[in-house]
Amino acid sequence: MVNRESRDPHVTTRLLVKDIMNNPVITAAREATVNEIARLMSDMRIGSIIITDSGKADGKPLGIVTDWDIVSKAAVRDEKPSKIHASDIMQSLITIDSESSITEAARLLRKHNVKRLGVVYKGNVIGVVSSSDVIAVMPELIDVISEKAAMLRGELGRSPTFISGYCDGCEEWSDYLALVDGRFLCEECRTE
Repeated sequence: MVNRESRDPHVTTRLLVKDIMNNPVITAAREATVNEIARLMSDMRIGSIIITDSGKADGKPLGIVTDWDIVSKAAVRDEKPSKIHASDIMQSLITIDSESSITEAARLLRKHNVKRLGVVYKGNVIGVVSSSDVIAVMPELIDVISEKAAMLRGELGRSPTFISGYCDGCEEWSDYLALVDGRFLCEECRTE
Protein backbone atom coordinates (compact mmCIF):
# COMPACT_ATOMS: atom_id res chain seq x y z
CA MET A 1 0.00 0.00 0.00
CA VAL A 2 1.20 3.48 -0.79
CA ASN A 3 1.54 5.90 2.12
CA ARG A 4 0.18 9.33 1.42
CA GLU A 5 0.00 12.28 3.74
CA SER A 6 -3.54 13.30 4.51
CA ARG A 7 -4.88 16.59 5.78
CA ASP A 8 -6.30 14.69 8.75
CA PRO A 9 -3.46 13.93 11.19
CA HIS A 10 -5.26 10.74 12.30
CA VAL A 11 -5.14 9.23 8.81
CA THR A 12 -1.71 8.52 7.35
CA THR A 13 -2.56 6.23 4.45
CA ARG A 14 -4.95 6.42 1.55
CA LEU A 15 -6.04 3.42 -0.44
CA LEU A 16 -5.58 3.75 -4.18
CA VAL A 17 -7.19 1.86 -7.03
CA LYS A 18 -3.89 0.11 -7.83
CA ASP A 19 -3.87 -1.31 -4.30
CA ILE A 20 -7.12 -3.23 -4.78
CA MET A 21 -7.30 -3.91 -8.53
CA ASN A 22 -7.32 -7.39 -10.00
CA ASN A 23 -4.49 -8.18 -12.35
CA PRO A 24 -3.14 -9.40 -14.68
CA VAL A 25 -5.70 -8.26 -17.21
CA ILE A 26 -7.37 -11.12 -19.05
CA THR A 27 -8.09 -10.13 -22.64
CA ALA A 28 -9.61 -11.39 -25.85
CA ALA A 29 -9.90 -10.10 -29.40
CA ARG A 30 -13.12 -8.60 -30.78
CA GLU A 31 -13.43 -11.68 -33.02
CA ALA A 32 -13.45 -14.07 -30.03
CA THR A 33 -16.68 -15.98 -29.73
CA VAL A 34 -18.95 -15.95 -26.72
CA ASN A 35 -18.13 -19.62 -26.30
CA GLU A 36 -14.39 -18.82 -26.09
CA ILE A 37 -14.97 -15.89 -23.73
CA ALA A 38 -17.22 -17.93 -21.43
CA ARG A 39 -14.65 -20.73 -21.32
CA LEU A 40 -11.88 -18.22 -20.50
CA MET A 41 -14.01 -16.67 -17.73
CA SER A 42 -14.69 -20.10 -16.30
CA ASP A 43 -11.04 -21.22 -16.48
CA MET A 44 -9.77 -17.98 -14.92
CA ARG A 45 -12.68 -17.74 -12.44
CA ILE A 46 -13.45 -14.16 -13.38
CA GLY A 47 -16.56 -12.26 -14.40
CA SER A 48 -15.22 -10.09 -17.22
CA ILE A 49 -12.81 -10.01 -20.13
CA ILE A 50 -11.24 -6.87 -21.59
CA ILE A 51 -11.56 -6.77 -25.38
CA THR A 52 -8.52 -5.32 -27.17
CA ASP A 53 -7.68 -4.74 -30.82
CA SER A 54 -4.92 -7.36 -30.70
CA GLY A 55 -6.51 -9.66 -28.14
CA LYS A 56 -3.49 -9.11 -25.91
CA ALA A 57 -3.05 -7.11 -22.72
CA ASP A 58 -0.83 -4.53 -24.42
CA GLY A 59 -3.41 -3.92 -27.16
CA LYS A 60 -5.71 -0.93 -27.38
CA PRO A 61 -8.78 -1.56 -25.19
CA LEU A 62 -12.02 -1.58 -27.18
CA GLY A 63 -14.51 -2.64 -24.53
CA ILE A 64 -15.43 -5.21 -21.92
CA VAL A 65 -17.56 -8.35 -21.92
CA THR A 66 -19.02 -9.34 -18.58
CA ASP A 67 -20.85 -12.44 -17.44
CA TRP A 68 -24.03 -10.34 -17.49
CA ASP A 69 -23.41 -9.36 -21.14
CA ILE A 70 -23.26 -13.05 -22.03
CA VAL A 71 -26.58 -13.69 -20.29
CA SER A 72 -28.44 -10.52 -21.33
CA LYS A 73 -27.09 -10.07 -24.86
CA ALA A 74 -25.99 -13.50 -26.09
CA ALA A 75 -27.99 -16.23 -24.35
CA VAL A 76 -31.30 -14.49 -25.04
CA ARG A 77 -30.60 -14.61 -28.79
CA ASP A 78 -31.04 -18.38 -28.82
CA GLU A 79 -28.06 -18.68 -31.16
CA LYS A 80 -24.98 -20.82 -30.87
CA PRO A 81 -22.41 -19.11 -28.63
CA SER A 82 -19.78 -20.04 -31.21
CA LYS A 83 -21.53 -17.78 -33.75
CA ILE A 84 -21.68 -14.63 -31.58
CA HIS A 85 -18.55 -12.48 -31.29
CA ALA A 86 -17.27 -10.26 -28.52
CA SER A 87 -17.82 -7.20 -30.70
CA ASP A 88 -21.55 -8.10 -30.86
CA ILE A 89 -22.08 -7.94 -27.10
CA MET A 90 -19.25 -5.88 -25.57
CA GLN A 91 -19.92 -2.64 -23.76
CA SER A 92 -17.77 0.46 -23.44
CA LEU A 93 -14.91 0.18 -21.00
CA ILE A 94 -14.95 2.96 -18.41
CA THR A 95 -11.43 3.50 -17.10
CA ILE A 96 -9.81 5.01 -14.04
CA ASP A 97 -6.19 5.97 -13.39
CA SER A 98 -4.29 3.57 -11.12
CA GLU A 99 -3.35 6.47 -8.80
CA SER A 100 -7.00 7.45 -8.19
CA SER A 101 -8.59 6.89 -4.80
CA ILE A 102 -11.10 4.13 -4.23
CA THR A 103 -13.62 6.87 -3.44
CA GLU A 104 -13.23 8.11 -7.02
CA ALA A 105 -13.66 4.52 -8.24
CA ALA A 106 -16.90 4.25 -6.28
CA ARG A 107 -18.12 7.53 -7.81
CA LEU A 108 -17.35 6.36 -11.36
CA LEU A 109 -18.99 2.98 -10.81
CA ARG A 110 -22.13 4.70 -9.60
CA LYS A 111 -22.10 7.49 -12.20
CA HIS A 112 -21.83 5.07 -15.12
CA ASN A 113 -23.94 2.35 -13.48
CA VAL A 114 -21.30 -0.33 -14.12
CA LYS A 115 -19.77 -2.99 -11.89
CA ARG A 116 -16.22 -2.91 -13.27
CA LEU A 117 -13.67 -0.31 -14.32
CA GLY A 118 -10.51 -0.78 -16.34
CA VAL A 119 -7.48 0.48 -14.43
CA VAL A 120 -5.00 2.39 -16.59
CA TYR A 121 -1.39 3.40 -16.11
CA LYS A 122 0.35 5.46 -18.79
CA GLY A 123 -2.46 4.70 -21.23
CA ASN A 124 -2.35 0.92 -20.79
CA VAL A 125 -4.99 -1.17 -19.03
CA ILE A 126 -3.20 -2.90 -16.17
CA GLY A 127 -6.08 -4.22 -14.11
CA VAL A 128 -9.77 -4.27 -13.33
CA VAL A 129 -11.47 -2.96 -10.20
CA SER A 130 -15.03 -4.00 -9.38
CA SER A 131 -17.70 -2.66 -7.09
CA SER A 132 -17.15 -5.78 -4.95
CA ASP A 133 -13.46 -4.90 -4.60
CA VAL A 134 -14.32 -1.38 -3.42
CA ILE A 135 -16.92 -2.61 -0.94
CA ALA A 136 -14.61 -5.34 0.39
CA VAL A 137 -11.91 -2.87 1.45
CA MET A 138 -14.15 -0.07 2.63
CA PRO A 139 -17.09 -1.59 4.53
CA GLU A 140 -17.06 1.34 6.93
CA LEU A 141 -18.09 3.58 4.01
CA ILE A 142 -21.50 1.93 4.12
CA ASP A 143 -21.97 3.10 7.73
CA VAL A 144 -20.74 6.59 6.86
CA ILE A 145 -23.04 6.86 3.85
CA SER A 146 -25.99 5.56 5.86
CA GLU A 147 -25.35 8.09 8.62
CA LYS A 148 -25.01 10.93 6.11
CA ALA A 149 -28.24 9.94 4.36
CA ALA A 150 -30.09 9.74 7.67
CA MET A 151 -28.79 13.21 8.61
CA LEU A 152 -29.91 14.67 5.29
CA ARG A 153 -33.36 13.12 5.70
CA GLY A 154 -33.55 14.37 9.30
CA GLU A 155 -34.04 10.83 10.63
CA LEU A 156 -31.36 10.81 13.32
CA GLY A 157 -33.40 12.64 15.91
CA ARG A 158 -30.19 14.38 16.87
CA SER A 159 -27.81 16.56 15.01
CA PRO A 160 -24.27 15.33 15.59
CA THR A 161 -21.66 17.99 15.57
CA PHE A 162 -19.22 15.95 13.50
CA ILE A 163 -19.20 12.70 11.55
CA SER A 164 -16.42 10.75 9.85
CA GLY A 165 -16.07 10.37 6.10
CA TYR A 166 -14.65 11.93 2.96
CA CYS A 167 -15.01 15.69 2.63
CA ASP A 168 -17.22 16.81 -0.27
CA GLY A 169 -14.83 19.73 -0.82
CA CYS A 170 -11.28 18.35 -0.78
CA GLU A 171 -12.17 14.62 -0.90
CA GLU A 172 -9.85 13.85 2.04
CA TRP A 173 -10.87 11.71 5.03
CA SER A 174 -11.86 13.58 8.15
CA ASP A 175 -13.36 12.64 11.49
CA TYR A 176 -14.70 16.20 11.75
CA LEU A 177 -17.15 16.62 8.88
CA ALA A 178 -20.01 19.03 9.39
CA LEU A 179 -23.05 19.55 7.19
CA VAL A 180 -22.84 22.97 5.49
CA ASP A 181 -25.37 23.90 2.80
CA GLY A 182 -26.06 20.26 1.96
CA ARG A 183 -22.36 19.30 1.73
CA PHE A 184 -20.22 17.50 4.30
CA LEU A 185 -17.07 19.57 4.76
CA CYS A 186 -13.92 19.16 6.84
CA GLU A 187 -12.70 21.88 9.15
CA GLU A 188 -10.26 23.22 6.56
CA CYS A 189 -12.89 23.47 3.80
CA ARG A 190 -15.39 25.10 6.15
CA THR A 191 -12.94 27.97 6.75
CA GLU A 192 -12.26 28.61 3.06
